[in-house]
Amino acid sequence: MAGLLSRERIVAGPDFNRWLVPPAALAIHLSIGMAYGFSVFWLPLSRAIGITKSVPCPASMGFFQSLVATDCDWKISTLGWMFTLFFVVLGSSAAMFGRWLEHAGPRKAGVVAAFCWSGGFLISALGVQLHQIWLLWLGSGVVGGCGLGLGYISPVSTLIKWFPDRRGLATGMAIMGFGGGAMIGAPLADILMKHFATPTSVGVKETFITMGIIYFVAMMAGAFGYRVPPPGWSPALGVPRHRALTTEHAALRRPMITGRHVHVDVASKTPQFWLLWAVLWLNVSAGIGVIGMASPMIQEVFGGRLIHMAGVPLRELTDAQKAQLATIGAAFAALLSLFNIGGRIGWATLSDYIGRKTTYFVFFALGIVLYASAPQAGRAGHVAVFAILFCIIISMYGGGFSTIPAYLADIFGTQFVGAIHGRILTAWSAAGILGPVLVNYIREYQIDRGIPPAQAYNVTMYVLVGLLVVGLFCNLAVRPVDERYYMSDEELAREQEALTVAAKR
Repeated sequence: MAGLLSRERIVAGPDFNRWLVPPAALAIHLSIGMAYGFSVFWLPLSRAIGITKSVPCPASMGFFQSLVATDCDWKISTLGWMFTLFFVVLGSSAAMFGRWLEHAGPRKAGVVAAFCWSGGFLISALGVQLHQIWLLWLGSGVVGGCGLGLGYISPVSTLIKWFPDRRGLATGMAIMGFGGGAMIGAPLADILMKHFATPTSVGVKETFITMGIIYFVAMMAGAFGYRVPPPGWSPALGVPRHRALTTEHAALRRPMITGRHVHVDVASKTPQFWLLWAVLWLNVSAGIGVIGMASPMIQEVFGGRLIHMAGVPLRELTDAQKAQLATIGAAFAALLSLFNIGGRIGWATLSDYIGRKTTYFVFFALGIVLYASAPQAGRAGHVAVFAILFCIIISMYGGGFSTIPAYLADIFGTQFVGAIHGRILTAWSAAGILGPVLVNYIREYQIDRGIPPAQAYNVTMYVLVGLLVVGLFCNLAVRPVDERYYMSDEELAREQEALTVAAKR
């Protein structure tokens, strides 16, 4: 098996079509993208004991007792920690195993990711069976989170090496799948839970097992579809000359694209690394909080206006009318997901033409205008304008993820881009904490002070504008890496030789 998974076994032949690699990456990203859709399990799991309604734990029960209690249901807020664990562990594992991935190759990393992500589902199924919340955190949150990290970065270095002429497009096609995974996985999970539900079970355990098997098959197929280009390969050998842009040509045409390489251990010592870390952190922080609150936000801001009852706040509506608003809120969240997906491939592809630094300038400059305009659209009751503003904002949130790998390759070269990308993704972990905290707690603080819910998001929008202003200046400060940080030809040769030796093991 070690030989079957080794990097040496996946070097492509001379007739290999490089366009077969993005679908392999997409198979893995569509699988792990279900992390965004895990909220579909919260309500059923919150009544796993009561089946028809939740059985609350006694008020006197302590926190640690509730982790092992088997006679009362979990709170949704407790289950929600799994979502936080996903992205904290994703960034941590990507940073920890990124360098190993460069030597082991994408196939081995993809196989490990498949075992971790699918294994997390099976451990979580055991947690449901035994009614132990800590097993769900360990299974999907920690073990599955490691699968997220490895699965997320496994195709990046490979795709960038296959597509030096279209780095943004290539990474956009793969990372697009992560944004779209929930659009397939969440409805599938809902169908499976309804199929497996019985008078004594909400059907989550069986759904976890089924989805774990499905995702394992899909991810293994993707992992075995990976190929790496042979030494000295150039897209000029396989595509028309006018579309071939090697890194050397790019370096001549665009000063922000290097033809040299920075070692992964040296990259984190450069100011460019930390500027780009901040750029990703601030862009994601602004968007991720909005994604988490999209449905309640549009309901609270517009209230009855969404169902042609202008001027009637949410709290004064009947239960049936609130149900109508909930449906509209869910549709709004789904619409944002579509723009999240489209932005990942659209903005990344555009960055191939206008450059990565310019693309991020657009993210921050346009984002500042859009976030600052949102409160005005809410006060004026312009539902369509409000929705359009946030669709564009979320497209740039998704575009930030798919553009950053190409940005890193431009600045640090391609030799260690997968490992460097893994370390940069710790910014995502930090954003997963900062963004929701800002949106949720500022909203609660405003409401506690007597601010109507329709206006409770205004201050939040202006705070997010402040984050984007800082991000704008961080991006403007990015310059080519200083000469002293680049690897010499001798160092590069030694590293490539070590890579060849590792591949033969």
